[in-house]
Amino acid sequence: MNIQKATVNELDSIVELFDMYRVFYEQKSDIKAAKLFLNERLRNEESIIFIAKDAENTVGFVQLYPVFSSVSMRRTWLLNDLYVRETNRGKGVGEKLIKTAIDFAKETGAKGVSLETGQENSSAQRLYEKIGFVRESNYFYYFSI
Repeated sequence: MNIQKATVNELDSIVELFDMYRVFYEQKSDIKAAKLFLNERLRNEESIIFIAKDAENTVGFVQLYPVFSSVSMRRTWLLNDLYVRETNRGKGVGEKLIKTAIDFAKETGAKGVSLETGQENSSAQRLYEKIGFVRESNYFYYFSI
């Protein structure tokens, strides 16, 4: 298994997985929009994507977005998206992708990596905690449009 930083050249190999990821979160499949969205993120350098490849296919990805703190005056990487093709789950792909994201955060001098997951996603929670993530208990998160 090879983990590499994605560029626009790998766009076609990521789009299908990104669309499956969105469908997992109950969004309507839209390959065209997914490709446009990822193309904009990569071309504008608005996100970092690492992909996992086996001998033939891209089998997973993790997408990071930068977030900045005025208090610490440092960057944190938001691990916003993680997806592994269903047939490749349980083989350590997700763990390798997350560890690559953590290594990248260290290399870029970031404060750390943050993420959120659904309360019902217990398998992801176990993986995050196994790797060393700690569930935040000191803050409330709010959202508005």
